[in-house]
Amino acid sequence: MTQDNSTPNVVALKLKRKSRQLEMTFDNGETHQLSCEMLRVYSPSAEVHGHGNPVLVTHKKNVNISAIDPVGNYAVKITFDDGHNTGLFSWKVLHDLATHQLDLWEKYLARLRAAKASREPLIDMAVKYHKYCLLYTSPSPRDLSTS
Repeated sequence: MTQDNSTPNVVALKLKRKSRQLEMTFDNGETHQLSCEMLRVYSPSAEVHGHGNPVLVTHKKNVNISAIDPVGNYAVKITFDDGHNTGLFSWKVLHDLATHQLDLWEKYLARLRAAKASREPLIDMAVKYHKYCLLYTSPSPRDLSTS
């Protein structure tokens, strides 16, 4: 695959895990940051694009990146901590997302509002049921210590 000459190449990627940001430096000197959430909801995968009918991806506010793998000299495969890993982010896709992120983000928020959907993560609950009753195990004295 050849790279469009008008699109700058990525020369550096830096994942900032705590802030959930991916910093990209292009060979034209531009540096941009995209949130992991934006990368996830705008993944170029068929799963997200729905074969021409884009799927609204929700509950990804706290998503992070667990791996970034190079694909030739033109793209990276990003694996997210929610298991999604089917999109190839070409330099063109990354540059387009970075340079249009304000407009794309507003469109995403408008779609969420229209669907009465949320960015907020679903709450993980560790509840165990035994037949008809909820089981609860009290904390051990060690768990209650304030060391």
